[in-house]
Amino acid sequence: MIELKNRALLAPMSGITDLPFRRIVHKMGAGLVIAEMVASKMLAGEHKQTLKRVMGSADISPYVIQISGRDPFETAQAAKVAADLGADMIDINMGCPARKVVKGLAGSALMKEPDLALSIIDGVVAAVDVPVSLKMRLGWDEHLLNAVDIAIRAEQAGIQMFTVHGRTRNQFYKGQADWLAISDVVKAVSVPVIANGDITSFSAVEECLARSQAHGVMIGRGAQGRPWMVGQYGARLATNTAPASPTLDEKRAIILEHYEDMLSFYGMELGLRNARKHLGWYVDDLFKQRSDALIWRSRLCREDLPANVLKSVKEMFVTIDGEREAAA
Repeated sequence: MIELKNRALLAPMSGITDLPFRRIVHKMGAGLVIAEMVASKMLAGEHKQTLKRVMGSADISPYVIQISGRDPFETAQAAKVAADLGADMIDINMGCPARKVVKGLAGSALMKEPDLALSIIDGVVAAVDVPVSLKMRLGWDEHLLNAVDIAIRAEQAGIQMFTVHGRTRNQFYKGQADWLAISDVVKAVSVPVIANGDITSFSAVEECLARSQAHGVMIGRGAQGRPWMVGQYGARLATNTAPASPTLDEKRAIILEHYEDMLSFYGMELGLRNARKHLGWYVDDLFKQRSDALIWRSRLCREDLPANVLKSVKEMFVTIDGEREAAA
């Protein structure tokens, strides 16, 4: 098993955890970052855009790639390609609830077919010499809660770490994640189990770990617009001391660095488009649902030139600085 820097991990998120985002979250202290999920068929075929989605970097270690599929041969081939790319660990996705993925009978749909799921795990473990982990949900629905059974069999097959999202597939992201149910998986296996779902504050981290008895937490949506958060929580778990939140100047530098990295990685036109969701999340964090958040979100996300976006970001922070000085 690879060694984690700390117990707070960044979740793989399609369209979000690209190399620029992983790079900045890793730089800010996350225990582990994972490339966004890719289809095994596309990775096995070394599809150009798929290779770009999982691209690693010398400044990110360990390097983890997550694969999804339902064909044991294709997933094994994809794992080999991932290992050849330099991945230090392969993560198998059996937890994605997206309709497109489930329609292809992959992701969380595999929890309805545990024998096939185990065939996939067997093939991936046999195909590579690096550790293999598994991400899953509690089950398909309230009538099929089989995470414990799958975990027991998967550990015997060679899985070295589990991440369990505390919902069924049919819950998608509705309701509250059931952290207590994750503890059943923790008790059933001897390898690390990471708890996932609704980790948006440090009090949630503490409650989740208390209920689940998991070895760590995986943070997804809570890190959007707050790439420093995963590292903050990891540091606090390691030292029992809360590190200071970034100052306004530091947040401005983070946003500008992230934006410029996206332009460099994707090129100007695609980078401009892909960065808009991140800029929107940064605005949401800065303005905390104030009405003027809509004004800045609209302004940043409608600019057609990167230079104008950078100028607007700087002007936004001048406005925030002025408001805080006036309130002091």
